[in-house]
Amino acid sequence: MLQLSFTEENYLKAIYSIQQHSESGEVSVNEIAERMQTRPATVTDMLKKLSEKSLVHYERYKRLRLSDGGTAHALQIVRKHRLWETFLHDKLNFSWDEVHEVAEQLEHIHSQKLIDRLDQHLGYPRFDPHGDPIPDAQGILPFSSTLLLSDVETGAWYEIVAVKDSSSSFLQQLEKLSLQIGTRLFAQERLPYDASMIAKKDKSKILSLSQKVAENIIVRKSK
Repeated sequence: MLQLSFTEENYLKAIYSIQQHSESGEVSVNEIAERMQTRPATVTDMLKKLSEKSLVHYERYKRLRLSDGGTAHALQIVRKHRLWETFLHDKLNFSWDEVHEVAEQLEHIHSQKLIDRLDQHLGYPRFDPHGDPIPDAQGILPFSSTLLLSDVETGAWYEIVAVKDSSSSFLQQLEKLSLQIGTRLFAQERLPYDASMIAKKDKSKILSLSQKVAENIIVRKSK
């Protein structure tokens, strides 16, 4: 596999992330510039370099996508990031709102032997502390739910399996509400005025969750 710079890896990961939320599977230069917090001209220069390495399918003034090779590289970066997040959370007792920033640095370690040993040491986890799926060594992702709490049918129990927003501010808000991965909620009522969700937690505590919060909680139906 090609040895890439930190910046090149960050671009591949950003393009992969944007593609996952794109209906067409393609992204624009402006979307990348916004994600990377840089100028479109800077993005264009990087895309030319990535194209020369056959990592992106890029033509000027058109939307672009990762090549198969670019996707493989991106998945390995995602794999390292999520394994490090899991290690920091499970073994070093970092809270789930602290792990992302540190994992951003650790994901650029290129030792495949280290990452394979890390995976083994953790017991081959399938999901990170935020519920995001961890690609295996071949880049295959385990199945994960995409059902948002804001879209569920009321009158049923659901289990929180992931968060769409992994920012520190959102995760800290969930902590204050005592909501985490594995928490079960009964979707009692959706209020017509602002689409906020009235939910019961563990058959007793009543929560009022704004539409914005519910839109960032991923669940699966539970008994």
